[in-house]
Amino acid sequence: MPQFDLYQVDAFTAAPFGGNPAAVMPLQAWLPDETLQRIAEENNLSETAYFVRTGDVYELRWFTPAVEVDLCGHATLASAYVLFEQLNAQEDVLRFSTRSGELRVRRAGDRLAMDFPAKQPQAEDIPPGLLQALGLPAAQAVYRTDDYLVVIEDESLVDDLNPDFAALAAFDVRGVAVTAPSVRFDFVSRWFGPRVGVNEDPVTGSAHTSLAPYWAHRLGKRTLSAQQGGARKGQLHCEVQDNGRVVISGQAALYLRGTIYL
Repeated sequence: MPQFDLYQVDAFTAAPFGGNPAAVMPLQAWLPDETLQRIAEENNLSETAYFVRTGDVYELRWFTPAVEVDLCGHATLASAYVLFEQLNAQEDVLRFSTRSGELRVRRAGDRLAMDFPAKQPQAEDIPPGLLQALGLPAAQAVYRTDDYLVVIEDESLVDDLNPDFAALAAFDVRGVAVTAPSVRFDFVSRWFGPRVGVNEDPVTGSAHTSLAPYWAHRLGKRTLSAQQGGARKGQLHCEVQDNGRVVISGQAALYLRGTIYL
């Protein structure tokens, strides 16, 4: 019976039980896509990441319990943590080949720094029914990339959100981020993705490829601190660069290591 190592890592937190959990499964060769999807469904976490080393690059893929996705920040952070801290990778910079191009991760003090392509949010009229689905009385503005970004001014409303996930799933976007300025951080957010099988993702690194450019422009600063989540929260450090990239950094903590049998 084939056996595989499996790690569960809490990303964007310094200790277990915070941030966003991801499963990470190193592979010697790719398993069938159906098997990868079924493992992700069985894990029942927002993301399961798989990587295969090819030369000096790691091929990296991410699966929710329902679908394969093009980009996932917290599972990339978790994968880099497993390589650096559990598998003793010797590279100064990890290079990941993904559906979103090459992603690089390096050590940055006590954080891991991920170099991602930035997305520029475009202003849109508020789609009919969106605020009602979120349970919001009003929003300052709505922007779009592959997500909707709903901007409000009161961060306490972010904590209190209780969306209608069935209604949110009707909108033709990957997910919906609700974001506001913050007292302790530059901005806070929550992200909901029922359309991709994740009602709420506690900390979504990929959403910050849109959120960080928006807040950098609005606040007139390149380096930003952020917190995401409802009952479970994580912290991110974002640097928006001139080259169309955004560096998203955070800590990670190992929760478990086990063996799966297929």
